[in-house]
Amino acid sequence: MVDKITAMLGLVGILSLLCQWIGWKIRLPAILPLLICGLLIGPGLNILKPDELFGELLFPIISLGVAIILFEGALTLNFKELKNHGRMVTHLVSLGTLITWGCIASATHIILEFQWSMAILFGALVVVTGPTVIVPMLRSIKPKTELASILRWEGILIDPVGAVLAVLVFEYISFTSDPAVHILSALATTLVIGLGFGLISGYYLGYLLRNNLLPHYLKNTAVVTIMLGVFVSANLMQEESGLLTVTVMGIVLANMRGVGVSDILEFKETLTVLVISVLFILLAARVDSEALLSLGWQGLVLLLVVLFIARPLSVWCCGLGTSLTKQDKWFLSWMAPRGIVAAAVSSLFAIKLEKIGVEGAELIVPLVFLIIIGTVVIQSLTAGPWAKFLRVNKEKSQGLLIFGASRFSRELAAVLMSKNINMLLADNNWDNIRLARMMNIPVYYGNPASAHALNFLDMTGIGRLLVLSPYTELNPLVVFQYQDLLGKENVYGLDNGDVKKPRHQLSETYRQRLCLFGKTVSYAKLVSLIYQGAVVKSTNLTENFTFTNFRTCYGDSALPLVYIKNEKVFIYTASESIPSSDIELISLLPVSAQHLGTKWAEKQQQVLQEAREQESLSAQSPKSDKNPNHYEKIKTLITKSINHNGKAKKT
Repeated sequence: MVDKITAMLGLVGILSLLCQWIGWKIRLPAILPLLICGLLIGPGLNILKPDELFGELLFPIISLGVAIILFEGALTLNFKELKNHGRMVTHLVSLGTLITWGCIASATHIILEFQWSMAILFGALVVVTGPTVIVPMLRSIKPKTELASILRWEGILIDPVGAVLAVLVFEYISFTSDPAVHILSALATTLVIGLGFGLISGYYLGYLLRNNLLPHYLKNTAVVTIMLGVFVSANLMQEESGLLTVTVMGIVLANMRGVGVSDILEFKETLTVLVISVLFILLAARVDSEALLSLGWQGLVLLLVVLFIARPLSVWCCGLGTSLTKQDKWFLSWMAPRGIVAAAVSSLFAIKLEKIGVEGAELIVPLVFLIIIGTVVIQSLTAGPWAKFLRVNKEKSQGLLIFGASRFSRELAAVLMSKNINMLLADNNWDNIRLARMMNIPVYYGNPASAHALNFLDMTGIGRLLVLSPYTELNPLVVFQYQDLLGKENVYGLDNGDVKKPRHQLSETYRQRLCLFGKTVSYAKLVSLIYQGAVVKSTNLTENFTFTNFRTCYGDSALPLVYIKNEKVFIYTASESIPSSDIELISLLPVSAQHLGTKWAEKQQQVLQEAREQESLSAQSPKSDKNPNHYEKIKTLITKSINHNGKAKKT
């Protein structure tokens, strides 16, 4: 038996990895291949039977897995971010949740004849979407920036909100089904322990983290261990209060000042990917195929209500008073795939409700999985054409993500932002991030190649990556990951030591794109020039002041960085050339180039002054018959006299 359990765990681990890879390859939520795999090896082929295999251990495994998922989701619920992401997001997470809940609960009661208590619980379970299903769809669909931001933040914030809602409804049902328990006192005890113990444990855990009372190498492990200890302790004090406790605990940590949860989230994201993968296969393998088929046409009708009534009604009600167009609202109405929280929490609740004999509990899981499969499959396949039909796809994103928030990166980002270009700086160095924030530059504190960044790094409006960091081991990982996300043609790096190790994996064509800003430019050179007083400067190139004039003015030491033409940003590399005119060139000017520019400007002023004097003399004497064009030549000379910015000087 032990060998069989070991073999099944190994099989589930390999299959979960394969499913994650398939989801990444086909650019669809990994939940879809995980569900298909679970249904195939479970009710399909009867290879995996979780209840027989794990016996009494199955419930604790699912219970701890759900606790980890809910705690991780609660860590993302920052009330400040909720406030800062627009009226539409706030409405969808609050009013939209209530509308969706009420609509689905009513339809479940009417169509499937569920008791009101079970219908309300089912409605609470399927109000959540989640970033693990939304983000992969957004990457393939690429809607315009505002819509992508709304959907992304709705998925992040509604996870813990929906979880709390489902937990409260479940607590009420579990107590009302037991006549030996006084409903009000038991529910009140659960709320007091869940809210009170969650607040206290969250505060003291935050206190430990804020005051660095835990060694760095133990911090992530300690947080997970303490969270599981709190979960078990809460359940011992009052049965079924653990989920509410850890959810409140996570929300407290997310909103506590001075507590950095980014490292914890990054670690928990890695852990959660494993938990989600294994848990989804186990949960799908438990689905009763006969129960799923027994839903019949009523289940399909309920799916249609979720797709065509509940979501559109929620979006259009929440969209009142916003700047969204009709096309925007219709697109949002078709984007609400359900995810891991609904599946995991429903499976856990179903096991508990079946044990206490609640009628209809055995249908909760098949019904939730029907909604998950239906929404993910249908919306994944049709959202792209729907976006094109509504014309809500964004044009090629001109924004830049810069990995490495050094002083050079900050100054470059500040200049580009002044030209209305979307910018985002990412770095592991808190001091760099802090200085960028002081300049009002959008930032991401952490590793942009992490699992957390995949779900929570806001890439709306960002289409290209510049790798300008000193992290020689991390740079190649970031390069390769964003080649897949953005395309090889949109990833640029410096041609220095940080790319030598993986060079054998790169094509000769791509190596040219690593020569960012020129073959001789390295991170050390950029830092050195900035330290010596170099500045990032914008220069207009015109017919009167071409790139040749720019070189004459500033010399060969000036480094072209990027240029803007027709509101589009172009990155300068060793394999590309700078247009002669009609562009706005952004360059790095060393101190020597600045001195040359000053001398050139003084010379131009001298030429301009001489031209003015010539004009004054000509005005005092009649035109010479021998030279009738003398006045016109002087006028042309004045017109062509230009300042060091390349703009015509008016006289």
